[in-house]
Parts: sequence; C-alpha cells; structure tokens
Amino acid sequence: MTFTGPRPEEPYQIPELPEGPPIRTIGLRRWLHENLFSTWFNSVLTVVFGIFLAFVTYKLARFVLVDARWEIVQRNITNFMVFHFPRAELWRVWAALFVLAAAAGLGAGAAGTRREAELQEGRGSAVTGRGLVFRRVAPLVALVVVLLLAARSLTAALLVLGVAATAVAFRLLGRRLPARAFRFVLLAVLAGIVAAFLVIIAFGGVPWDEWGGLLLTVFLAVAGIVISFPLGVLLALGRRSKLPAIKLVCVVYIELVRGVPLITILFMAVFALGFFLPEGTDPPSTVARALVGLVLFTAAYVAEIVRGGLQSVPRGQIEAAQALGLSPAKTTRLILLPQALRAVIPALVGQFISLFKDTSLVFVVGLTELLAVAEIVTQQPDFRAQGLIVETLLFAAFIYWAGSYWMSRESQRLEQRLGVGIR
Repeated sequence: MTFTGPRPEEPYQIPELPEGPPIRTIGLRRWLHENLFSTWFNSVLTVVFGIFLAFVTYKLARFVLVDARWEIVQRNITNFMVFHFPRAELWRVWAALFVLAAAAGLGAGAAGTRREAELQEGRGSAVTGRGLVFRRVAPLVALVVVLLLAARSLTAALLVLGVAATAVAFRLLGRRLPARAFRFVLLAVLAGIVAAFLVIIAFGGVPWDEWGGLLLTVFLAVAGIVISFPLGVLLALGRRSKLPAIKLVCVVYIELVRGVPLITILFMAVFALGFFLPEGTDPPSTVARALVGLVLFTAAYVAEIVRGGLQSVPRGQIEAAQALGLSPAKTTRLILLPQALRAVIPALVGQFISLFKDTSLVFVVGLTELLAVAEIVTQQPDFRAQGLIVETLLFAAFIYWAGSYWMSRESQRLEQRLGVGIR
C-alpha cells in the first residue's frame, strides 16, 4: 500500500480557497426597486399605502400641533402623575426618583463592567450599532420632554436634570467596580428599590391607597412583574414535577386562571378576598387586592411561557448533567432555566407589556390610575362638555406607548446580546 498523504514530519498545509466576488453595498435606488417597486403590483401597493400613511400622518400632526387644546393636560399634569397624592408630600416622590436613579445607574454600570469581562473571556456577543444608547433611551427621553413641556416648571426641569445626573454619576461608579462584585451590586439595586418604596410610604408617608395616576400605574406594573415572574417560574417547574400532588395543584391553578378574564380575577380579589381570610382579620387595601389579582393572573401566563421554554431544552443535556453527577436542583438552576428563559425572552416581555397596559383595568374596582385620570379631568367645571376626552386619551396613550416601546427595545437588545434565534 502506498501512502499518499503528507508525511508525518511535514506540516499540514491548509488549502487556499478561491476568493469570492467582492461584497457590494446595495444603494438606495436598488433597495427601493427590490423592496418597493419590483413589480407593477408592488408599485401600486407602495403608492397607495404611501398616500394613505402620508394622509394619516398629516391629520395626526395637524391635530397635535394645531387643532388640539392641550390646556387640559397642562393644568392637570400633576393629576396625571399622582392624582390625589398629597401635594405637600410630593418631595417623597422626587426623593424616591433620586434613589431609583442611583440604583439603576449603579446596576447599569456594574452590568457593563461584567459584560466587558465576559466578552474578554469569549462568552456572549457584543451588541454594536450607531446610536445604540440613544435608541434604548429615546422613548423615555421623549416622554420626559413631553411631560416637562406640559408642566412648564423650571423646578421640575432642574429636578429631572438632577435625577439624570445622579444616574450618570452612579453609572460611572458602577463601571469602576470589579466584575466579581456584580452579585453585591444586584443586592444594592434591590435594596434601592425597597428604599424608594419606603421613602414614600414609611416614616409618616403616604399609604398606597392615596396613590393615583402614573405613579399607581407604574407601581402596579413593576410590582406585578417582579412578583409574578418568580411565581410563574415555580408554577412551570411544579407542572413538570414528578410528584403527582404538586403537579396536579399547579395544573389546576394554571388552567383555571388562564380560563378566566382578568376583570373577573380583579373583582374576585377586591370583593371576595375577604371571605378567604380568618374571621376578625382586616382585609388588605384595595391597591393590595388589585395587585394580588394582577399577580395571580400574570403568573399563570408566565408559567405556560416558561414551560414552553423548558420543553425546548434537549433531553440530552439533562442526561449529560446527570452523568456529571449534578443534583436535580443544580441541573435546573444551571442547565434548564438559563436556556429556557433565554428562548422565551420575546414572549415574556410581551406578557409584561400586556401587564403594563392591563393595569388600566383597575379603574373598574375604584382605583384612579392613569387612564381613569384621563377621563376624570374632563369632568372639571372648566372643561366639562367640551369634547376634550380625545386630548386626554391621546396623552395617556402616548405614555403607554413610551413605556411599552422602551420595554420592547430592551427586549430586542437582550435578545441580540444572548443570540436568541442565532445560535
């Protein structure tokens, strides 16, 4: 037999591949032809929809800039933000904003440092692009600008600049922390959130039954997300449990809650929760009962989303973890959950956006959140029967859009960072 391969002492030479054609960028004219005017039918659709969008944009811009009477929003901007929150205690809200800005800035800075360390170790992929930071914060910046224009207050503008400066300063501080301190930073961020809450309600503060407007909407949304997410994960794990009792309880709860409208859950939480409490026990406040209803409802949907992610993890990885001697708890924490949650990020964020918008339903149980304020202010003597509900609803819709779009952008950034759908 004749050996035809390279000799052992000779290094293996990698064959050179032929050079392909140079990559050419597609110009604007070619892009328009390929995507909008490729055929006569596509050309007609492009022209028709272009005219329709131009007409809608013109009418909307004319209404917003010329025809609308924004006086009702300008005179009630504080009501939109906090409604019947005591005006003498508004300093507590600003103090809470400063605490939250410090916590968020510290967390963002530490996360950036940890991300750089992971990239240096070859883990993950960098998310690059022009104006990435601006695109992330653009919805919130637009919202703040609109609110300041409506408030027309120099004091409010200076306080907003102070909050922004605090966030930037603590972000720089977080960037100086070592990557190994990230866990402690997470605890500090959590402590900051709790401290911001206590600043408002503790030490002779304002109980949440007196909250309203955007403050109540944001509180219900954030608290609902923070509490329902771990509860939903536990329900998803319980539904996959091999213990019949735990699995049965989780299945019954998930299917029962998912088969009932949210408004029914809210009515049950507000009006029927007292029947499940021991005799002589004072029922919780209306806000607390509404929050319980939102959490119970959202947790059931989160559980089904997470269960779908758990089912997407290949069985071979679980068997490999068992072969390495990992306990079931470590297998779930280190193998199953990271991959499952990574796969369902879009669905989870979509559910959280729905929760943010569903907070408007608490109006039916007597709470004055943002959308309720938009209707109540039109009943003031100066604005009654003037048809200004369109202006107030459009203002509220813009706030909902800004919050929802910001969460959507953050979700897309997280998906790109984790490579969802790529690998």
